[in-house]
Amino acid sequence: MSHPALLPFDLEATTLPNRLAVAPMSRVSAEEDGTPTAEIADYYARYAQGGFGIVISEGVYTDEAYSQGYLNQPGITTDRHVKAWGKISDAVRQAGAQPVMQLMHAGALSQGNRYGHSTAGPSAVRPLRAMMDAYGGSGPWPVPKAMTPKDIEHVLAGFVASALAARAAGFAGVEVHAANGYLLDQFLTPYTNTRTDEFGGSVTNRARLTASVIAAIRDAIPDPGFWVGVRLSQGKVNDHGYRWEQGAEEAALIFATVSDATYLHIAGEGSGWEEGALLDNGETITALARRVTQKPVIANGNLADADLAARVIGEGHADLISLGRGALANPDYPAKLARGMEPTAFDPAMLSPKVTLANTATWNARKVAASTA
Repeated sequence: MSHPALLPFDLEATTLPNRLAVAPMSRVSAEEDGTPTAEIADYYARYAQGGFGIVISEGVYTDEAYSQGYLNQPGITTDRHVKAWGKISDAVRQAGAQPVMQLMHAGALSQGNRYGHSTAGPSAVRPLRAMMDAYGGSGPWPVPKAMTPKDIEHVLAGFVASALAARAAGFAGVEVHAANGYLLDQFLTPYTNTRTDEFGGSVTNRARLTASVIAAIRDAIPDPGFWVGVRLSQGKVNDHGYRWEQGAEEAALIFATVSDATYLHIAGEGSGWEEGALLDNGETITALARRVTQKPVIANGNLADADLAARVIGEGHADLISLGRGALANPDYPAKLARGMEPTAFDPAMLSPKVTLANTATWNARKVAASTA
């Protein structure tokens, strides 16, 4: 029998060849002005050529004020950006996959902004721990500016403009990044959101900005064939162990608030799916998302293990799975899964000391040299 992850899946009006997606992975390899390079195009095309049904881009910044998270992050704010991303979407589609652009606003977790702006977030609260050296940062995070209503309007406008630009560049849809501790997740999290207006306080209020982004994109692009997904997580890049304080009750409220999304992508930041999925009501977080929203759910977190992936899909915990590090080590993972081959184990050296494409290329060259020595 075919592995469940290799079965076709209908997402809106599109039939995917399988249920395997490439998860967003920051590569810090764009040009200084945020334009994706030819190397980035080749990088994404390899996943499509390897058989993945969906290829989701790394987080792409959405405006030229506060959204950029690190230097050499790709953007989608200029005609030059759109033209370069168009070549990437063409390459992915020609290889048989659907390209999705993840739209990201870093908020308070910005550690490099070429436009010279300081950081901004829901409240003037210093982020936990230190900036990430793998992304070019060092030292403590600065205290962000608390966003004004006008700033929030600018955030919404940036997401909408970026979604329109992604569609113009030929992408099948966008994924709104509300995970991993970045801006929309900062609004979701009580210790980074101390606001007393309509975006603070209750769970529904804290999820309001994410829901507003989804709704604003839907209004601007009413085409039901254009996907507007959303990515959520409990853990964060600077707080892996964080869990929603009210457990399954809070998760259900969040999921209900963002249920206008085409799909929900539940990230396993800092833990594998098996480790972090179980909620206090005995249900897995991905199964709860499916039940509450009645929308497709993508599970994430160490799911390159074929048996675990089969259980996640076969038992109804999720509809699709996404691979990050597993895909990085196995751009042809779907082909290997179809042949019953063991995937190559991920080596942290692929992303160390920097998470760049150049670093991964060096790792691959060393691997080839060692195998032929």
